Amino acid sequence: MTEATRRPATGGCLCGAVRFEVNGPLRNVLICHCTLCRRTHGHVAAYTAAKREDVTMVSDRGLAWYRSSDRAQRGFCRDCGSRLFWSADARPTVSIAAGALDGPTGLETIGHIFTASKGDYYRIEDGAMQYPHRFPSTAE
Repeated sequence: MTEATRRPATGGCLCGAVRFEVNGPLRNVLICHCTLCRRTHGHVAAYTAAKREDVTMVSDRGLAWYRSSDRAQRGFCRDCGSRLFWSADARPTVSIAAGALDGPTGLETIGHIFTASKGDYYRIEDGAMQYPHRFPSTAE
């Protein structure tokens, strides 16, 4: 895994009610094809990740969390609807929607996860690794 070359990384929602900084390395991007991500985002979800302690909220007045399963919750802006975070209870990292980051990010897509659940209306043809039922072991 490589990390973004620019630090701190910054990002936020569409309306600015949520802004954050990441003062540590970002994992390269995984594209999630699970049913929950596709329903939440309207299509696949592209996520990077960082250690929880490296993510600082600059403005969180619009931030809300939705428990989407018994193991994870999703952070979004209650004002504009931007999907921003995915947080699994047992992980030391928080996933950050790659599209919420201010560019340039220096990140690359390294794989596709939960591809067994992908929609039937598209193909995965970028040559990146595919993990049909899981995260890769290095995805923390």
